[in-house]
Amino acid sequence: MAVTAQALIARHDILAAERENWESLWQEIAERVLPRQADFSIRRSPGTKRTEKILDATAPLALERFAAAMEAMLTPRGARWHRLQANDDSLNRNPSVRRWYDQAADTLFRERYSPSANYASQQHEVYMSLGAFGTGVLNVEEGLGGGLSYRALHLGECLIAENHQGRVDTLFRNFEMTARQARQRWQDSHLPESLLRSAEMDPDRRFTFLHAVYPREERDPKRQDKLHMPFASVVLLREPQHIVSEGGFEEFPFMVSRYVTAPRETYGRSPAMLALPDIKMLNEMEKTNARAAHRLVDPPLLLHDDNLLSRFSLRPGALKLGGVDGQGRQLVHPLTTGSQPQFSLQMTEQKRGVINDAFLVTLFQILVDAPRMTATEVLQRAQEKGALLGPAVGRQQSEALGPMIERELAILQRTGKLPPLPPALIEAQGEYRIEYDGPLSRAQRAEEGVAIARTAEALLPMVQFAPDIMDNFDGDEISRVIAEANGVSAKVIRSVESRESLRAQRKQATELQEVVTAAPGTASALEKISRLQGGSNA
Repeated sequence: MAVTAQALIARHDILAAERENWESLWQEIAERVLPRQADFSIRRSPGTKRTEKILDATAPLALERFAAAMEAMLTPRGARWHRLQANDDSLNRNPSVRRWYDQAADTLFRERYSPSANYASQQHEVYMSLGAFGTGVLNVEEGLGGGLSYRALHLGECLIAENHQGRVDTLFRNFEMTARQARQRWQDSHLPESLLRSAEMDPDRRFTFLHAVYPREERDPKRQDKLHMPFASVVLLREPQHIVSEGGFEEFPFMVSRYVTAPRETYGRSPAMLALPDIKMLNEMEKTNARAAHRLVDPPLLLHDDNLLSRFSLRPGALKLGGVDGQGRQLVHPLTTGSQPQFSLQMTEQKRGVINDAFLVTLFQILVDAPRMTATEVLQRAQEKGALLGPAVGRQQSEALGPMIERELAILQRTGKLPPLPPALIEAQGEYRIEYDGPLSRAQRAEEGVAIARTAEALLPMVQFAPDIMDNFDGDEISRVIAEANGVSAKVIRSVESRESLRAQRKQATELQEVVTAAPGTASALEKISRLQGGSNA
């Protein structure tokens, strides 16, 4: 069934009506937490001042720390925060399969973090949006030269809808282009006459476009053209209503991550929403504290009701005529209210603590605040951090990072960036799973290391009089579990085959050395035996 501009705009308007309440909430948060994006319900011109409602920087700074910590725990720059493995564990023992997945991961990280892809900065913007508004949108496209390209989208431009499983599979995006830019982007035959006239007469006039991406219900999977791909992609001009481009995607190109969702709600809720009352109160308290400090430093003066003091000057070095009476008593006194600002400062610090807790700043500092710890304490702290952070950020792996990796691999496969599949993987249809290996994943797996460390501490006193009890444990496997919990790179850990080969060589060398050491004594004994046997025969 052919799609019409009127039908898409009608669906867009329905989604926009459902989002009206969110826009006012996002605007209120942005003005106090992320002012550069404070244009949801109030459109502002570029370059205008946007910090009028921020009197205390605790919330904006906490949001920056939140985004930095999310990146450090989930997608740390310069680190391999995930691996690829076959779904079938028997295939993972195949050297060619392991080698292919290692090469695929190497290619993926190289393309993702190339300068032209711009992934790191755009992912940081998504984390900022996640902490402020509860929802972040990252667009993953094929870049120039067959690589990858990433772009974080402003939430105010995006309308989303879920499928029956609660996963976002539909996105409508409003964006603007000048007439000149639209003509550069699309061919003249796809543009209406009114826009083409503007491109000639007023090339900088701005037009509003709508990009709709949604599952295509009617298609022929056997056909490979863009009109039969799983996801439809339609770009239309709002005024006049005119379809400019119609195509498709093999995968949903927008990674929509949400912090937490409430029942019957599509958009996520954020730490900023939880702390919004404290953020607003902290700003008001700072206003009060500023006035109180001003009064303390420059208090109102109580003057004697005398014409001599009607023009009393506070200018440095001025002569204060009439400031004392005939007996030298001071006639001007500062107004003392008896206020105690320390109580207000204590309440301010309490509010700052609540805001930092909401943005997980305190939680991320678990290991920083106690640097002098034993190895067991470090593992235990890591385990606690993994347990506390799991519900908060673990969702990003399934909702955003997983689909992103799948789309990245599909793009690289189509553009010929990945090596050819080995026969074993072709037979298995290339099915794979993603193993996350970032700091958060390691913290969640730290429980095994904690259990080993505690057991070792408990058994250590007993080993002195019963050393055989250590025969119950596999030292090789213990070392591997602890190394994995501490994030040791797999590149520096020997394979089981390499380890056994090394031990066999060491054993052979030891035996050879023993033979060489014992050789002189053995030769002397053989010579003596030979002489004795010779004398006996005689």
